[in-house]
Amino acid sequence: MPAALELLRSGTLTVHGRITDASNAALYCSVALDGRSALCVYKPVRGERPLWDFPDGTLAGREVAAYELAAATGWSPIPPTVLREGPFGAGMVQIWVEPDPGAAPLLALQDPRAPEEGWLPIIEAEVGEGRTALLVHLDDQRLRRLAVVDAVLNNADRKGGHLLSAADGRIYGIDHGVTFAVPGKLRTLLWGWAEQSLTEEAVEMLGRLRAELAGPLGERLRPHLTEAELTAARERVDHLLSSGRHPVPSQEWPSIPWPPV
Repeated sequence: MPAALELLRSGTLTVHGRITDASNAALYCSVALDGRSALCVYKPVRGERPLWDFPDGTLAGREVAAYELAAATGWSPIPPTVLREGPFGAGMVQIWVEPDPGAAPLLALQDPRAPEEGWLPIIEAEVGEGRTALLVHLDDQRLRRLAVVDAVLNNADRKGGHLLSAADGRIYGIDHGVTFAVPGKLRTLLWGWAEQSLTEEAVEMLGRLRAELAGPLGERLRPHLTEAELTAARERVDHLLSSGRHPVPSQEWPSIPWPPV
């Protein structure tokens, strides 16, 4: 991880093309330093579209803040991410994760009556001609960890396409520009554990994270977030610890991102 961060911060950034289906400017790049190189994605701040419900800071800054918080959990579910200057100005640069084509699927459509063993229900979906199916996600500890991190981040956009199974056996989450809002905005496909008790591992992590947010982690996040956003993040950790449970979908705002995948 330290080597990857050094490469991202100090390496020569070369743009190879644009990711055309991204809603904001996202550039496919490589970065090289002292004989080492890696593929990466570069999202310049100047290519961001303003969002009325995220008026403060930048998408790039929130992506970096999300990485810093996720790294502090010890689970590292977000690829190494930095804020740096690039060919089109300051922006977020993140190690590129190539999905493993042989990995088992994380999402599926199944019989609407009940999920199959090893899967958890998300929502009943219309699949055409009056038919329905149950949208489910894998009952996997790696996804469960990410669900806890998303609850702290207040992630408003955990689509299926933002979950990547990599060849190293990890499941990575990407695209965290719409995180850290002060009001609740959790929109995710990882609702399978809703209202279930948090694991002992998660409770222990959240206790450490609370202390980190009050100390060095909070200082690392401060350049990217407002004081209100930092306070809200600490309150979300406190709420998870006091309830001891995974959050449930809100009745006041959409709980599923659109499009879901």
